Amino acid sequence: MSLKKLALRGTLWTLIGYGASQLIRFGGNVILTRLLAPELFGLMATVMTFIIALNLLSDVGLAPSVIQHQRGDDPIFLNTIWTVQIIRGVVIWLGCLLITWPIAQFYNDARLLWLIPILSLISLFNGFNSTSLLTLSRQIALRELTIIELKVQVFSLALMIAWAWFSPTLWALVGGNLAAAVLKMILSYRLIPNYFNRLTWEPEAIHDILSFGKWIFISTAFTFLATQTDRLILAKLLSFKIVGIYTIAYSLALLPQSTIGALSGRVFLPVFSKLTELPRDIFRIKLLNSRRWLLLCVSCLILPLVCFGDWFICLIYDARYQQAAWMLPILALGIWPNVLVETNRQALVALGKLNYQAYGQILKSIHMCLGLLVGFHFFGLPGFIIMVALNDLELYTVISYGLWREKLSCFRQDIIITTLFIAAIALTLMVRELSGFGLPIDLMFVSTH
Repeated sequence: MSLKKLALRGTLWTLIGYGASQLIRFGGNVILTRLLAPELFGLMATVMTFIIALNLLSDVGLAPSVIQHQRGDDPIFLNTIWTVQIIRGVVIWLGCLLITWPIAQFYNDARLLWLIPILSLISLFNGFNSTSLLTLSRQIALRELTIIELKVQVFSLALMIAWAWFSPTLWALVGGNLAAAVLKMILSYRLIPNYFNRLTWEPEAIHDILSFGKWIFISTAFTFLATQTDRLILAKLLSFKIVGIYTIAYSLALLPQSTIGALSGRVFLPVFSKLTELPRDIFRIKLLNSRRWLLLCVSCLILPLVCFGDWFICLIYDARYQQAAWMLPILALGIWPNVLVETNRQALVALGKLNYQAYGQILKSIHMCLGLLVGFHFFGLPGFIIMVALNDLELYTVISYGLWREKLSCFRQDIIITTLFIAAIALTLMVRELSGFGLPIDLMFVSTH
């Protein structure tokens, strides 16, 4: 099958899988928000943030290594990857045990003493996943990956809803997440016939993995600060209830970006990795062509979230979650720079130029650690939300510079499409205001506590 057909097929399965996944997740979340209190979602979000932190702080790019490396189909290389993956899972679990008591003391919540150790088992189970998941990603064989993920999601969500129906406690969310990790681990060994993993430690493979992964390690370490500190800071400044409400708004705002992110890792990176030998001018043309219509389509997804997201929140969620109504439009608008980045950054990864992403994440993490506190200090919760929305500008600047250095600049295309996007939003908001429906952020001035 030609590369173009593989890319189109991979894109189709990614969009089908992601669309179905989001519909399932959204429907399940609406049901769960009716059954469970906002505080429980906030508590889960905070705990998962710490677990994600340890995952990011130990990331050496195992998946990109398999996709990008010339030995990505070599059983010895794959078994070495699997061995490192298991070690990493054990280290993350032990790390979670070490941080449990300090975190429980910091937030003054005894529930964290049992919640963190139990949920951290997810990382342990993930460490034992078969590398068949990575092999299928390398081959852009996304049909099988999509099916297994949907199976896991449906099972997990059904378990959570049933549990919450009979016992509306935190255990419903905990049990569903653990079940998902166990089921995915089991199913991963049934994806490819006669595909087995064995403990292997090849020094040459380890050297290649660490050489490629050093910039990914730096990048993902700062990615934690750049993408996860918002919930940790908010939980300390206000409450787990506000974190739960914020998480609802943020999750909805993130839908278009997550769609592009799925395409970026599953389709763009494997495809771009096969184009690196082309002259840069031809590579650039293919890059521009691959993202033009994609950006226009994604802008059409973001526009209704920005202009009418408040109506959606008020219609779907009960009064306990109404503060999310004014947060969603601001957060949705703020993801646009990241969408621009996700559609071109994998070109740099394919070329092995990982340093630009690392530098960008460093600047973004500084913005999050300092900017959120400054925004909250001067303007309260609205200032906090606005600073979250602005957090991708530094990353976009660095990635754009890197693309320019590598003769793959997309800046002119970004300016044109962004101008059209902003004009469409301005026109839609003007029509809404003139029609007497106000602005999406009007509820921000009613209550920000």
